[in-house]
Amino acid sequence: MKVFIDLLWFFKEEKRKYLMGILLLAFVSLLSLLPPYIVGVIVDHIEKRTLTFTTLFSWGGVLFAVAVAVYIFRYFWRIMIFGASIRLARKLRNQLYEHFTKMSPNFYHSRRTGDLMAHSTNDIRAVEQTAGIGVLTLVDSLLMGSFVIITMAFTISWKLTLICLIPMPFMALATSYYGSLLHERFGKAQAAFSSLNDKVQESMSGIRVIKTFGYEKDDVESFREKSEDVVQKNISVAKVDALFDPTISLIVSISFFLSILFGARYVVADELTIGQLTSFTIYLGLLIWPMLAFGWLFNIVERGRASYNRVSSLLSVKADIEDAEKTVSEQPIGTIEYRINRFTYTDEEVVLQDVSFHLNKGETLGVVGRTGSGKTTLMKLFMRQFDLTDGDIYFSNRPIKEYSVEALRKSIGYVPQDHFLFSATIGDNIAFAKPKATMSEIIEAAKLASIHEDIIKLPDGYETIVGERGVTLSGGQKQRISIARALIANPEVLILDDSLSAVDAKTEEAILEALRGVRRDKTTMITAHRLSAIKHANLIVVLDHGKIVQKGTHDELMSVDGWYKEMYEKQKLETLVEQGGSKDE
Repeated sequence: MKVFIDLLWFFKEEKRKYLMGILLLAFVSLLSLLPPYIVGVIVDHIEKRTLTFTTLFSWGGVLFAVAVAVYIFRYFWRIMIFGASIRLARKLRNQLYEHFTKMSPNFYHSRRTGDLMAHSTNDIRAVEQTAGIGVLTLVDSLLMGSFVIITMAFTISWKLTLICLIPMPFMALATSYYGSLLHERFGKAQAAFSSLNDKVQESMSGIRVIKTFGYEKDDVESFREKSEDVVQKNISVAKVDALFDPTISLIVSISFFLSILFGARYVVADELTIGQLTSFTIYLGLLIWPMLAFGWLFNIVERGRASYNRVSSLLSVKADIEDAEKTVSEQPIGTIEYRINRFTYTDEEVVLQDVSFHLNKGETLGVVGRTGSGKTTLMKLFMRQFDLTDGDIYFSNRPIKEYSVEALRKSIGYVPQDHFLFSATIGDNIAFAKPKATMSEIIEAAKLASIHEDIIKLPDGYETIVGERGVTLSGGQKQRISIARALIANPEVLILDDSLSAVDAKTEEAILEALRGVRRDKTTMITAHRLSAIKHANLIVVLDHGKIVQKGTHDELMSVDGWYKEMYEKQKLETLVEQGGSKDE
């Protein structure tokens, strides 16, 4: 029952709804006690041959009135209790989603998307049932069971009531044991479902790669194995679940047997009337639901406890990137200065070390180097996707930690290496950074990114729906749409993280020329493998194993021997060879 204590915060929020629902539920339980009593009275009249039409009609009217009242009260308590549980599901789902948006990349590196989705669906549903059906079964089993037992004891026979309750402690022991088994097995079943969910999400996202390598049969087999694991673990849950009803039915049947055996003796001894024994038997029948509800309660509560623990463990993870106690909420504008002494993702591997440079407002920074040299990390640190522990990055003469995360990131337009597009229209994807953008603004951004001509050739133009993650577009088209999405917000700092790798040299030059024209007073940071993308930059930084090995303008770097000059001449030669090859063809 610990889950009810864990959910006490919500019960306090919805106390009016729950109290009203429980009150109506109590009325229903009390009204349910009248029909057995009325049946007993009528049986006694029949046995004594004193039943008249008036008496039968009067008691029939009372039964009808009770049925109508129970119908109305049941309708409203369901709205009160189940409505509150639905609001709990909404609240937890919103909390999880908001929590996910605050998490840094580290959080997602250690968790799978399918698992997070399972927490937001199956686990939330199990908690919702605990706050709805769980509360119902708890209250109804206690109230109805108590009312029935008290009525049997005080209005018919306390001795017969005690005799019939003898088997009940065995039921409590059995259901408690079943509950412990169920908690353990349900937790494993939910974990297996998370794994299956992650498998489906991963396969659907990578379906083109799977087909390219002819891995369809292996992937189907892998899915079948995971699906079978989910089935087996849920069957193990069902095996425990299936024990509740038979155990309770057996114990209730024993109670029925005892009531008939000893009740008949009391009737013969004139301690009870036939009508009273009839009422007692019907009351005992009313105990079946509280007993079943009590067993069902353990089932629901243990499922809810396992799921709530999984959800709570996620919500308890603190965000790596948080605002300081006192932050500046205004968007920063001005110079940028890096002073990184040392940065590591883990305690062992140093990613950046002794990195320092200064960039004035309106200037362009180019960052180049071998794969894994730390180029992307340099950009992510500026956006506070990770925080420095040894050193600082200054924006407008303030450490970036002094700005709120929201204010800092609103000043930045970021085009990542992985060009993610939503399953929406091309126009909506471009307008994502500026939802209220007009069509003319969308078109202007597309022109700057050299994608406008490609878009208008599509059947529906800007209304063309792209597939999930933009699977219907080429790599170059996705890159340019991502660039347009960043440009439409006209950010103070534009970061292009190797974002021109999928376009040809001519398109690259057109995009860069457009950027130079519209971003004269705005800062731009570009990481690239193709050096032609950054040769116009005011400052070029060459990284190697996380350290700056060269720094300067294109002309300055070309005037000395080093990695930059060697790589630039090599790439220039490759371009000439490619162009010559095309002419020969």
